[in-house]
Amino acid sequence: MALELAPPTMLELVGLGKRYGEFSAIRDLTLKVGEGEIFALLGPNGAGKTTTLRILMGFLKPSAGTARIAALDCFEERVMLKRIVGYLPDDPTFYDYLRGSEIIEFSAGMHGVPRQLFRERTLPLIERLELGDALSDYAVNYSRGMKKKLALVCALLHEPRVLILDEPTSGLDPLATRSLNELLVERQRAGTTIFLSSHLLDQVERLCERVAIVAHGQIAAIGTLEELRRERSVDGSLEEIFFAVTAGSRSAAEGQ
Repeated sequence: MALELAPPTMLELVGLGKRYGEFSAIRDLTLKVGEGEIFALLGPNGAGKTTTLRILMGFLKPSAGTARIAALDCFEERVMLKRIVGYLPDDPTFYDYLRGSEIIEFSAGMHGVPRQLFRERTLPLIERLELGDALSDYAVNYSRGMKKKLALVCALLHEPRVLILDEPTSGLDPLATRSLNELLVERQRAGTTIFLSSHLLDQVERLCERVAIVAHGQIAAIGTLEELRRERSVDGSLEEIFFAVTAGSRSAAEGQ
């Protein structure tokens, strides 16, 4: 029987930390995500998830440790990083008085998408996310859900090797959420690595192979659902595991 080789590492954090004065937003985060994997970073509000994602995108410089994607240092080589990574923030912002179509075209130009590929790549996404009727409207008139769809199209235009998604379904209705989930699975099957944060644990349970749960800025648990069930002696859903891990971390923090 042939041994199944682990996929090459696409994203790696080693001893990652970020301090603001005396406050540590995250500390000593260490994990690896393989090429073509869907991986979720979970945790309560304020646990350090968005800080971690912003470091991965090169928006913040870490105070300690390293963050790498495709062997690129996420801060020192952040310009090169943008060529291979697509990013969906939790709360996308756009110039108010650009139309949706203009924003997509501008994003394609920034990523160097050739004109002959522009329509070929955008039309299926626009149709799938039901954005067509809104593209002639100004961004200032978009709901949060519409901005999320527009930002997702922009994140996918250059066919990135890695997708980083911060609360990707917040603001989306159930139909749009289902379309997004299907799209992520398709991208993963095509080899895209997906790293996301989400509060929707049922969505994470359906999509992700492995998860890391952070609490108080540190990784409290990491592994597949089955591994976490065994470690925590919990025979149930990811939600039950999440509550067990975060409750244990809170108790440990209070006891220090």
